[in-house]
Amino acid sequence: MLTERQELILKTIIQDFTKTHEPVGSKTVMNQLPIKVSSATIRNEMAVLEEHGLIEKTHSSSGRVPSTEGYRYYLDNLVQPLQLPEEMYNQIGYQLDQPFNQVDEIVKEAARILSDLTDYTAFAEGPEANNVSITGFRIVPLAPRQVMAILVTSDGSVKNQLYTLPRHISGDEIEQAVRLINDQLVGKNLSEINKQTFEQLSSSQIVGKNAPEFLELLEAVIKDAASEQMYVDGQLNLLNNTENSDLKDIKSLYELINSSSLAGELIDLSDSPSHYPVHVRLGAELENDLLKDFSLVTAEYSVGRYGRGTIALLGPRNMPYSEMIGLMEYFRQELARKLLDYYGRFK
Repeated sequence: MLTERQELILKTIIQDFTKTHEPVGSKTVMNQLPIKVSSATIRNEMAVLEEHGLIEKTHSSSGRVPSTEGYRYYLDNLVQPLQLPEEMYNQIGYQLDQPFNQVDEIVKEAARILSDLTDYTAFAEGPEANNVSITGFRIVPLAPRQVMAILVTSDGSVKNQLYTLPRHISGDEIEQAVRLINDQLVGKNLSEINKQTFEQLSSSQIVGKNAPEFLELLEAVIKDAASEQMYVDGQLNLLNNTENSDLKDIKSLYELINSSSLAGELIDLSDSPSHYPVHVRLGAELENDLLKDFSLVTAEYSVGRYGRGTIALLGPRNMPYSEMIGLMEYFRQELARKLLDYYGRFK
């Protein structure tokens, strides 16, 4: 463990480096410390921090910069969330209090707000579809053989899927299938619908020999409705927050961020040992070399019986962590409040 003075010096180096992006020297630390210490003493303490691997020397200056281990120590032991400026609270409240017609609209707006506030890349994943049931299913003809399947759920969400039906399916068969599906599935919770449900529908004589075609369509639209929707905003901010100039790597980074499944794995908190609501993982901890210059700040929010969701910010390793942790702590609570208000409309 570090002494209190060594912790103060490490904290000062990190905070100054965050503001200036320049290596920090002993005189700079001396002028910013809340206690009176000589420059020689600070140099000795900085040497100790360097021996512990918490700061490191750059080739271009005699100053020091934080190492990954230094940032980790700071985040685990020293960082304190900061309150946001009043105008930022007001901006978040105003933008989240707009009229929304679906949960996905709120979650998508959350990603946009976070990206706009920080100039980082933001992620927002909607809550699991807990306690959400099917209220209606329709198939709407659009053109010869082309239809749109529409699924409506108890939280006001409307999911649709385009599909091209085989030539041998008649209009009467479509109507029979829709009636059966509504009879069997309306009122069922999305989380209760599984492989066995589709097997039972498939064996129904009403659907008949064309069951596979109808059920394939139904399964696709239900899977979409039951999945947590992931939204990403501020992808272009990646260019401002990376030191990598390799176009191939930048392209791979874009593909990683824009893939819902990969992004979902990136912000997944299921294996996190921490019980804090806001988590920070440094680039070296993200298990992807493309992200070595970044940090990921992730927060979980709870919407009671409707489930949990996640928001995250991907930014440079030297981001102002106190401000970002304070922002995410407040935002997760406001997003949960907005979603609870929305769900309350359907009680």
